Amino acid sequence: MAKDTVRYPDDVVEEIDALVDDGMFESKSEFYRFSAEYVLTLLNPDHEVETFNFDEIKNELNIHQPPHTEPIGTDGGTFFLDAIITVRKFGLRGNYEDAERFIDTHYDQTDQECIILEELLGTYRDGANA
Repeated sequence: MAKDTVRYPDDVVEEIDALVDDGMFESKSEFYRFSAEYVLTLLNPDHEVETFNFDEIKNELNIHQPPHTEPIGTDGGTFFLDAIITVRKFGLRGNYEDAERFIDTHYDQTDQECIILEELLGTYRDGANA
């Protein structure tokens, strides 16, 4: 197993310590391993989880990933609306590669929503070049 050092804000570490102290996780390492694997499964549904007891922890935490068609977000929008907001934020900040990565990660290149998001991103690129 590889070892990697990551720095976190003190407030985040305190929250994690509290979860460990409450028994939600056996150790900080378990929290970090679970968290990383969970994010990887969100970004890549084909990711093969290697963390021991991953599903058990996920069930204990009562984490259920909603399908993209269900309303999500505080505004009751859909995943596509949230994707538009995300691509817009990246575009406004000139983070075109991050926007492309987001689109490629969440959509098939022939999907209508993907094409719309790429067109939206193109408007920000064109605006920056003008």
